[in-house]
Amino acid sequence: MTRERILAIKSHPVTYDEDSPKLTAEQIAGMRPAHRAYWKVEPIKEAVSIKIDADVLAWFKAEGKGYQTRINKALREAMMRSGQ
Repeated sequence: MTRERILAIKSHPVTYDEDSPKLTAEQIAGMRPAHRAYWKVEPIKEAVSIKIDADVLAWFKAEGKGYQTRINKALREAMMRSGQ
């Protein structure tokens, strides 16, 4: 899903009526996918080669296994904060 699509979805007005009432936080928390196959959706990953400052890479690696996942999470958070 592209950033533009995410922003379009977020800006779409939400309307509630008797057929689709607003759900409570408790109702939402109790929701589960109808089929187990949909419980875990994996994003499409793409292998890239980038240059990262050695100290930044060392900082991520110092936390142990999973540093690439942590780098991806930091980049995603920065992308979402940008609001573009």
